[in-house]
Amino acid sequence: MTSDPSCPLCRADGGHLVVRGARWRVVLVDDADHPAFTRVIWNAHVAEMSDLDEAARRELLDAVVRVESVQRATLAPDKINLASLGNQVPHLHWHVIPRWRDDRHFPNPVWAAARDDAPEQAGVRSAAVRARLDAYLAGLRRAFADALAPAADRR
Repeated sequence: MTSDPSCPLCRADGGHLVVRGARWRVVLVDDADHPAFTRVIWNAHVAEMSDLDEAARRELLDAVVRVESVQRATLAPDKINLASLGNQVPHLHWHVIPRWRDDRHFPNPVWAAARDDAPEQAGVRSAAVRARLDAYLAGLRRAFADALAPAADRR
């Protein structure tokens, strides 16, 4: 596996590790405003989707869609943002971020400045999402159970 010792996503998990596959991992990001902010990170150090062969791209995007599906089922967001930017950390990873109309940044990206008129409900929403994190994490582990099982168990 390719690694870059100067890359923060090669040196560490990049968040709270939820599941690790052979070629990718799913981590929960520590974000006060968006407590279910999740990353799907390719383990090898590559910068772009086109660095992967077709099977690897399908595998990575399948992981992203599984995370999105669990977010929808357990958290019922108004929208889910998917982003693969890598401008600051050029290591292939996808952000999967559940969004609500009353969050502090909506409808702008989570990286934008918080709205001046952010509703008081935003704090209530964050607390409600935090209260569902255990269910969300359990849902992620169930969703990836087949991907993590030894090959002999998948027949």
